Amino acid sequence: MHEISLCESIREVIEDEAKTSGFTRVNRVWLEVGPLSCVEPEALRFGFDAVMSGSVAEGASLDIATPQAKARCPACNHECTVERRYETCPCCGLPGLELIRGDELRIKKLEVV
Repeated sequence: MHEISLCESIREVIEDEAKTSGFTRVNRVWLEVGPLSCVEPEALRFGFDAVMSGSVAEGASLDIATPQAKARCPACNHECTVERRYETCPCCGLPGLELIRGDELRIKKLEVV
């Protein structure tokens, strides 16, 4: 389950930001997890509390948003929502859509004290 190592990376980012910005506690963490990121939001949620134990984010609540995946056709420049990688363009039918959004894992916001 690679979500545990992802939680550890999130913890490192939060701890580094706490040192830089001078906050001592995180009450809430907002993440954005793309539907094509190969990350299971529920597995991430499962490991979050355990991994944050002993950090400035211990006890923080976790909100996870999953935006729609978007892609652009390099041939006709049409943008569309996609359900999976490597779809064909719904406008011109050519393969090779380029993913614009949908494979990210990002810390969107922290509520800090």
